[in-house]
Amino acid sequence: MQMEKKVAYDDMCDDDHHPYDLQTVIQKRIELFEYMKAKQLARLKSISGERIKVSFDGSVKDAKKWETTPLDIAKEFEKSLASNSLIAKVNGKLWDMSRPLEGDCEIKFYTFDSDEGRDTFWHSSAHILGQALEKTYGCKLCIGPCSIKGEGFYYDAFLYGDFGLNEGHFEEIVKGAKKAVAEKQPFERIEVSRKQALDIFSDNKFKTELINDLPEDEPITVYRCGPLVDLCRGPHIPNTSFVKAFECLKASAAYWKGEKERESLQRVYGISYPDQKRLKDYKLQLEKAKKNDHRELGRKQELFFMHPCSPGSIFFLPHGTRVYNKLKTFIRNQYWERGYEEVGTPDMYNMELWETSGHAAKYKEYMFLLDDKFGLKPMNCPGHCVMFNSKARSYRELPLRLADFGDLHRNEASGALSGMTRLRTFHQDDAHIFCRESQIKEEVKRALDFVDYAYSIFGFTYELKLSTRPEKYVGDLETWKKAEDALKESLNELKKPWEINEGDGAFYGPKIDICVCDAMKRKFQLATLQLDFNLPIRFNLSYAAEDDKRETPVMIHRAVLGSLERMFAILLEHYEGKWPFWLSPRQAIVCPVSEKSLAYGEQVKDAIHKAGYYVDIDTSDHKLQKKVREAQLAQYNYILVVGEDEANTGKVSVRLRDEEKHSDAGDKKKEHLKYSIAHLLAHFKEEVEAFHSKSRLPKREGFTWFESAWRWVQALWISRP
Repeated sequence: MQMEKKVAYDDMCDDDHHPYDLQTVIQKRIELFEYMKAKQLARLKSISGERIKVSFDGSVKDAKKWETTPLDIAKEFEKSLASNSLIAKVNGKLWDMSRPLEGDCEIKFYTFDSDEGRDTFWHSSAHILGQALEKTYGCKLCIGPCSIKGEGFYYDAFLYGDFGLNEGHFEEIVKGAKKAVAEKQPFERIEVSRKQALDIFSDNKFKTELINDLPEDEPITVYRCGPLVDLCRGPHIPNTSFVKAFECLKASAAYWKGEKERESLQRVYGISYPDQKRLKDYKLQLEKAKKNDHRELGRKQELFFMHPCSPGSIFFLPHGTRVYNKLKTFIRNQYWERGYEEVGTPDMYNMELWETSGHAAKYKEYMFLLDDKFGLKPMNCPGHCVMFNSKARSYRELPLRLADFGDLHRNEASGALSGMTRLRTFHQDDAHIFCRESQIKEEVKRALDFVDYAYSIFGFTYELKLSTRPEKYVGDLETWKKAEDALKESLNELKKPWEINEGDGAFYGPKIDICVCDAMKRKFQLATLQLDFNLPIRFNLSYAAEDDKRETPVMIHRAVLGSLERMFAILLEHYEGKWPFWLSPRQAIVCPVSEKSLAYGEQVKDAIHKAGYYVDIDTSDHKLQKKVREAQLAQYNYILVVGEDEANTGKVSVRLRDEEKHSDAGDKKKEHLKYSIAHLLAHFKEEVEAFHSKSRLPKREGFTWFESAWRWVQALWISRP
C-alpha cells in the first residue's frame, strides 16, 4: 500500500490547521525559560559556598552547597566516570549530573547498563522525539515518558485536522532527532511557580491541564533542550549527544489521559541507544519477537482467541486450556506443599467494601461499576480481609496463607489492551499472608523460595529490588524500619544479588519487585511481594495474642506467576512455541504407517491417554514423511511411528520434535529408538519429574539441549525391557 505523502510543518501551516505561530511560541518559551533560569542562578549564587561532604564508593570529598554538581564529583574520581555517567543518585534520589548538590550526601553514578541510566536515557530520548515532532509537524506536545514496558519511549502529540502520522513520516522525524543530537543540546532544569509554569505553557491546553492537576505543594520543574521547553519532573542525561542511535518504531492513535471521551492524539514510539551496534542487536531481537508473538503462535497452535464481543478478554480453546490448567495445577501442588489454603471469594461487592478498602477513592476509574452500588473486584485483597474477619482469630492460626484464583476485572482503556499481556478480565495466583510482625522475615523467605523454585522450572533468570518507604506513608517509622530490615535479611539469606529502590515502596508498606528475564533477554515484572500495614487497619483486623490482648496482623500480598494469562503469553514467547513436555498441550502423536497398523495405533493412543498424557493419532492417508513433518510443525514433543513391525513386537518407534533439525546431514536411514509401551510411559513420567524436581537433563559442554536430551534417551534405551 502506498504510504501517505510526507507533510512537514511548513506545508501545513495555514489557519485551518494551526491557529498559532509556532516559531513565536517557541521563542516566547525560550525567553521565559532563560529569564527564570538567570534569576534562579543568581539566587543560588547568593546562597552557595557552604562546605558540604560528599560520600562516594567509600571516599569522602569536600564540595560546595548549591554549587558543586555530581559531574564535578565524578571528574574528581575518574575521567571515564564523568564521561560515561548518565545520571546520579543523591541520598537515594535520582539527580541530574548538572544539578547543584544541596547538602551533605551519598552519591552514586549510573551508566546505560543500569536500569536507572537506561530509563533516564530513554526519557531524555522522548524529549528529543518531542522536539522533532513539534518542529517538523507543528503539533502540540502532551506527554513523553519512558515506556512503561521498560523498553524505549513514546510521545503523545495533538495534531490539527485529520492529519495522522505513520511510517511514511518517520524519516523526517528521525532527521529532526539527529539534528538535535548533533547540536549536543544540554538538558537544563529550573524550578518554577505554578503561575510561571502556566505562563510558559499558556499556548498548550494539555500542559496547562497537567499543571492545574498538580497538588498545590508539589514542586514544578521545567526542562529545556535546544528549542524544546517542556514540563517535566526529570531527571535527564547531560546532553543530547549521548544518543548515538535513534529510530522510530511505530505510530498509533491514543486518547488524552487514556479517556476515550477526550481528544484524539497521535502516539509515536521510539528506541535509542548509545551506539549503533546495540540498535542493530535490538532490531534483530525485535524481528525474533515479532516471529514469536504470542498472538500469532496462539493462532497457529489453536490455543486461544479474542473477539470484539468481549474486548480485553480471552477465549481459551481446548489446547490452550490444557496449558492454563497445567499452570494452575503446578501452583496448586506447591500450595499443598507450602501450607497455603485455597479459597474462593465473590466477584462482586457493594461500594461500602470498596470505600473501606480505599479503592473507591483511589481506583474507582479502573473498576467496572454496577449502578454505583456494586463493583466487580479488580483484586482479591479486600475479600480476603473480609474472610479473615469472619471469625475470631488467635495467634495460633498465624501465619494464615489464603490463595485465590478468582476472576479479576479492571476497566483498562481500549488503547492500553495488548493481547494476553494487558486484559480487562484475568486471573492471578493471588495470595495474602496474615502474620505477626515477628513472622515477616520467615514468611518473606518462604515466598522468595517459592518464586525461586517456580522460575527455575520455567528457565527464567530474575532480578530483585527492595522498594523502601516513600515520602507519603501510613504507619509509624519504627514499624517500617522493622519491616524493611526483615525484607533485607530475607533477601540476604536468599544469596542472590538485589538492589534497593529508595522511596519507591507503596504507601502502605515496603515491597520486593521481581523482574524476570526471558530467553530473548526481555524483562517482565511478574512476581511481587508487598507488606501492607494499611488494609488490616482499614478493615479493623485483629487476633488474640498470648495475653489475650488484641493485636493487628501484618498482611503480605504475594503473587508468583502474577496474571496467569500474562504468564501464558510470556512462556509461549519464551519457549518460541516449543512447550516443554510437562506443560505441552500436544505431548505425543501416534502416526500409523498405513491402514494395516491403524488398529494398533489406536491401542497405543488409548494406553497413553489412560496414563494421563495428551495424545492424538493421525489417521489421514498421508505418507509417513508428511505425517511426521506436520507433527513437528504442530509442536508435538513425541512422534510415535507404528508399522507392522511395531504392531508385531508391541513397541513404538520414537521421533522427537526437533530431531530432523539436529540430525546429521545425509543421515537418511537413521535408526529410531523403539520402546515398549510400558517403557515409553515410564520415560514420560521421568521427564515430567525431571522438571518438577528442579533437576536438569545432563548437558555436556558443546552440546545443544536436543543433543543432551537425545543422549539421555539413549542411555535409558540401553536398559529398556
